[in-house]
Amino acid sequence: MAARRSISRRDFLRGAGAAVAAGPWILPAASRGQDATPAAGDRITMGCIGVGGMGRGNMGAFMGFKQVQMVAVCDVDAKSREDARQAVEKHYAQDKESGVWKGCAAYNDFRELLAREDIDAVCIATPDHWHALIAIEAAKRGKDIYCEKPMTLTIAEARALVTAVRRYGRVFQTGSQQRSSHEFRFACEMVRSGRIGRLQTINANVGGPSSDCYLPAEPVPEGLDWDLWLGPAPWRPFHKSIHPFSWRSFRDYSGGGMTDWGAHHFDIAQWGLGMDESGPVEILPPDGKDRPKLTYVYANGVTLTHGGGSNGVLFTGTDGKVEVNRGYLKTWPEDLLKTPTQPGEVHLYLSRDHRGNFLDCVRSRQRPVCDVEIGCRSVTVCHLGNLAYWLKRPLRWDPAKEQFVGDAEASRWLDRPRRAPWRLA
Repeated sequence: MAARRSISRRDFLRGAGAAVAAGPWILPAASRGQDATPAAGDRITMGCIGVGGMGRGNMGAFMGFKQVQMVAVCDVDAKSREDARQAVEKHYAQDKESGVWKGCAAYNDFRELLAREDIDAVCIATPDHWHALIAIEAAKRGKDIYCEKPMTLTIAEARALVTAVRRYGRVFQTGSQQRSSHEFRFACEMVRSGRIGRLQTINANVGGPSSDCYLPAEPVPEGLDWDLWLGPAPWRPFHKSIHPFSWRSFRDYSGGGMTDWGAHHFDIAQWGLGMDESGPVEILPPDGKDRPKLTYVYANGVTLTHGGGSNGVLFTGTDGKVEVNRGYLKTWPEDLLKTPTQPGEVHLYLSRDHRGNFLDCVRSRQRPVCDVEIGCRSVTVCHLGNLAYWLKRPLRWDPAKEQFVGDAEASRWLDRPRRAPWRLA
């Protein structure tokens, strides 16, 4: 009789990635409790790539889960990198009798972190132009991925990332955390259950597109690997208005407010529409006359407009309205709010904690609330709007084929050239 082999949790996660469980085989984190520290073999080891701003916040939040062991940080800015490493070691030192813990490695190059076989999952919070290349490499290396929104810089990158995540059987959570907030879920359940009648229009109040960068050259700060910060983007000199905080304004690195807050509010519009695997069929820029706002048209006749006019996202139907934002939910008529979602109505994916949902799915191998396909479709809406603004004309889009209809010029914008040696593969 053959001896039974003991399978570690890490071996199981690496072997089970290609299959999605038919039903939950673990309790959610809230039911398991977070008080007891799991044995070392049961912990999820993590690394964080990009640890300034939101990345630093994500790192701290993940360390708040007892099942997580943060073992590595990566950033091209030496100060951010070292500050993050010290924060990790200070956090874990609190639980040591000696008051000292040394176990967090710090890397300048993300490829060195991803080469580590002892890391189960990564959090990616770099500037947008790096998301796809790092996440695809992480998938190839067998890592599960929590990636900040917007998921990618281009439409082609979004589809390539879906393909990689599915091919390598990875769990992927897009950082559009509004899907894990009660008010947004309840708003979309009301809309999809018909409480406001037939949905007619949606307004998403987010910022505008990014633009080209013409800033003069400045000296590169000490400790910043500017060439690696740029990576696949066209080379240009450093300027403090790009790094560390204002890169979202520039087209080489981001889609501006359209992809920043758009990755939140357009995502909720898609959820309320039930379009997580589809998208609009026409994108119409403002014409200064009859159409004052950028307008998306869906095949079912619903229109989605961009710009002012709502507090967050406003759904308008034949019999009422629902308006939702963070910490805010209002309905017309008011009594729509008084009744929770009932049996027979639409019940959407229930997640009360976005990062916790990701960690649960790392264990269960189920898809999280903002899976890679959802992130792909939502960021595509953002990119389509930007292209309509930049090209200054209407666009026709086939959401099934993810192609522009009879428009070679627009099709050239599906992706961008990349600076050698970086390529989308």
